[in-house]
Amino acid sequence: MSGEAPAPGPAEPTRRSGRIDTTRAHPARVYDLFLGGKDNYPADRAAAQAALDVDPRAYLTVRHNRDFLRRAVVHATAERGIRQFLDVGTGLPTQENVHQIAQRIAPESRVVYVDNDPVVLAHARALLATGPEGRTDYIEQDLREPAAILAEAARTIDFDRPVALVLAAVLHLVEGEQAHAVTAELVDALPSGSLVVLSHLTDDLNQERMANVTEEFKQRGFAIVRRTREEIGRFVTANGLELAEPGIVPVHHWRPDHAIDSAKAEAPEPDYLDGLEDIDKIKYLDIRDVTDADIGIYGLVAHKP
Repeated sequence: MSGEAPAPGPAEPTRRSGRIDTTRAHPARVYDLFLGGKDNYPADRAAAQAALDVDPRAYLTVRHNRDFLRRAVVHATAERGIRQFLDVGTGLPTQENVHQIAQRIAPESRVVYVDNDPVVLAHARALLATGPEGRTDYIEQDLREPAAILAEAARTIDFDRPVALVLAAVLHLVEGEQAHAVTAELVDALPSGSLVVLSHLTDDLNQERMANVTEEFKQRGFAIVRRTREEIGRFVTANGLELAEPGIVPVHHWRPDHAIDSAKAEAPEPDYLDGLEDIDKIKYLDIRDVTDADIGIYGLVAHKP
């Protein structure tokens, strides 16, 4: 997985998807709903609303996870000099995708996105939009197939140079030891100087509220595993990684910059908001009023020596 880097320019997305199943909720689409996205179906809206019914502030975990990702990518690019990103479980295109953040700082950055949702594939062109100096690619592949991911990513990424592996809110969809096995295989392919950006739902924070939310999702077929801080730490220690400060923390505590997000800046008039369903109001709500009682996910960045 080394050799001469390919010429700049977007690559064709892999196309393996069959029919999009609109009758069952999908994690990527529900996640996108909490971010204010529109690419969803009634089953996805029902799942998101069920989560809000048991925890009206559940959206803060999702939106602060996304904000953690923004800050982590800025750290990787601006402070660590990383110019290659492998984002596994990327989800639907939204504002401030990894390539937009990284290429704004370093236009030559290369980003490979990986997901297994056919809806994401349908919007892959938005993920492939890049400047003339950088390069993006999209792979339709499952996290449980790390060898296939690495083989296809090598079209764009030079694995002899540092890479930031992004595993944001995806490992809790993989049960048991398989989550550690696939992480180990991906990390093993990274050269020295690489980073791992990881976030994971936990059993430590706001246990009752998070249990209620994840139970609603499990009833809809999402195999969600909430791991403790110690169990999440094993993804670091077992792979010989070194934690960056401040370590494994609730995502809103990972190097916060308290930036206002664009959705709040563009909020419509109150009368318009009052007429929206709860799920549609989320994108306009200010996430800066967060408390520790609102968050149920840890974030970390770790360095490969």
